[in-house]
Amino acid sequence: MKLSHFAAGLLTATIASSAAYADKLDDIIASGTLRCAVVLDFPPMGSRDENNNPIGFDVDYCNDLAASLGVTAEIVETPFPERIPALMSGRVDVGVASTSDTLERAKTIGVTIPYYAFENSVVVNDKTDITSWEGMKGKTVGATAGTYEAIWLEGQIKEWGEGTFRPYQTQADVFLALSQGQLDATVGTTEVANANVKSGKFAGIKIVDKAPMVPDYVSLFTMRQEYGLINYMNLFINQQVRTGRYAELYAKWVGEGEPANLTVQGVYR
Repeated sequence: MKLSHFAAGLLTATIASSAAYADKLDDIIASGTLRCAVVLDFPPMGSRDENNNPIGFDVDYCNDLAASLGVTAEIVETPFPERIPALMSGRVDVGVASTSDTLERAKTIGVTIPYYAFENSVVVNDKTDITSWEGMKGKTVGATAGTYEAIWLEGQIKEWGEGTFRPYQTQADVFLALSQGQLDATVGTTEVANANVKSGKFAGIKIVDKAPMVPDYVSLFTMRQEYGLINYMNLFINQQVRTGRYAELYAKWVGEGEPANLTVQGVYR
């Protein structure tokens, strides 16, 4: 009798322990759906087609991640400033949203190894006399609030001691303001800058120079404590590269040049 009670107690403890160690990775697989925060005003990473369907590099990346898990992807349109709040409030499971892997963000969320890397260009209203990044000194510049580009630009304005920085809610707002002459210049990822110039949606803008910024490495993200899911996504990113899928998506959505190397010499291998 005592042995039976002991065995029953052990079984109960084992079940409870298993439940306690179930993590977000298990939850996603069990639910059959992966909810991805994706920015959809950031072509070619995320946008909508003529039928209003989400398309872009990040959209395909979310779909690939969901397929690897054996679940269905749900694209949750999420503006840049709402990416982390969307995760913290439980509206999404992960972010596939061109999110810079800053140390400040890592205090709040769990970030993976880089899945993409951006270089940045200076885009100007063609009525200005700006021909290089130094030409932004003393001008009115802007970028999407909270982004890597915005932090760099605002820091530059403070360093120069002149000029005005204006934050905007979305990337589309930035390029519209630039097109309308409310801004003299912005700094944006080269891929997005090229896409917006070629789109014809923002008349009177042009690229004049590369910004002297280190590559903007961006990561997938989820809740900080979800080690199982973070480890899985790290391996997924590795396999996207080594199977050639990363290069395939780059060719599909960017199409010019070679995809950026995601390693940092002496760090990532």
